[in-house]
Amino acid sequence: MRRSRLATLVLSLASAFGVTLTLAVPAQAAATDRYVALGDSYASGVGADSYTSESGSCLRSTNAYPALYNTNIKPASYRSVACSGATTADVINSQLAALSSTTTLVSVTIGGNDVGFSSIMSTCVLQGETQCVAAVQAAEDKARNELPAKLANVYNGIKGRSPSARVVVVGYPVFYQLGTLCVGLSATSRAKINEGINLLDDITRTAATSAGFKFADVRSIFVGHQLCSYGEKWLHALNYLNLTVSYHPTAAGQAGGYYPVFRSVAG
Repeated sequence: MRRSRLATLVLSLASAFGVTLTLAVPAQAAATDRYVALGDSYASGVGADSYTSESGSCLRSTNAYPALYNTNIKPASYRSVACSGATTADVINSQLAALSSTTTLVSVTIGGNDVGFSSIMSTCVLQGETQCVAAVQAAEDKARNELPAKLANVYNGIKGRSPSARVVVVGYPVFYQLGTLCVGLSATSRAKINEGINLLDDITRTAATSAGFKFADVRSIFVGHQLCSYGEKWLHALNYLNLTVSYHPTAAGQAGGYYPVFRSVAG
């Protein structure tokens, strides 16, 4: 039976029995969402410029992926409490209070500062390959041993305050494209840094899935836009004039990388 005839038959039967058919709609109704964004500098938008005056040293940007979601999707309410430098403890102690039982959508990017992102990059830039590899390895060991429990505490806190919310855990991009001509860090250092970021993302994805949350993986979309790539760079390289933005997404990285991945997963 052709689909058009089958559809007509179904509608006719429904009419005959007084049944009202409605099209299925996604569970996520963005226009009525009450959205809260949590996390660190990758969620606040450090490196993307256009920082809001109210955010102070947290450096929340109107170009960050949560703000772009708010601008484009227009949920019923939106609040970002993401803050530069935040750790899992900061989310628990300072950010979870923004959630409530009426919150319907939560995003969170966290974990990088718990394993020392910024200090690792400083070591790699200033102290050379041997120290860089050792610093990343120490961070990997710490991530394996400590991060799962820390993330679980954050996720349990979110569920406790907003049990009905759908939660999207957003990861980190891998910094370097390998196998290209690139000045600065050695190929060994770049590969080890990538390894550490991949481990961080994998641990985060496992923890998010265990909590029943969705994981938004931005690694693939950043390929071709990483440091040492030949395409438009979506990450700041080391910036001696503004160290804060170093190794953070640009406005293009938030708009072209983070936002579409988050939008796809969040609905």
